[in-house]
Amino acid sequence: MPKKILIVEDNESNRQLLHYVLKHRGHEVIEAKDGKEGIEKAEEYMPDLIFMDLQLPVLDGFTAIKMLKSNPRTKHIKIIALTAFAMNGDKNMIIETGADDYIAKPIDTRRMAEIVDKFLGV
Repeated sequence: MPKKILIVEDNESNRQLLHYVLKHRGHEVIEAKDGKEGIEKAEEYMPDLIFMDLQLPVLDGFTAIKMLKSNPRTKHIKIIALTAFAMNGDKNMIIETGADDYIAKPIDTRRMAEIVDKFLGV
């Protein structure tokens, strides 16, 4: 069953890659280019899953995740952080922010597919 997935990513190449893989798997894809637009689209479309870059213009991903997780309307939405941070201890910091999981960049599309299946119960 197709799910709504929001991609919040300022890098067009990464956005296109995610969009292609998710669309190919039959999902409805919504896109945002910064954290502020990501929050607005999350509230408007109520996606089943969000991929959130952490280094975004206008409003960074850390702040956007905290805002979404503190909002009663959006706190249930699973959020997967996209990050170039891949050092030991970074996962804990990202999870403490409120993300449900994370994918390190460059994006491994097989890992991404596994995470989508895990969080959407596919």
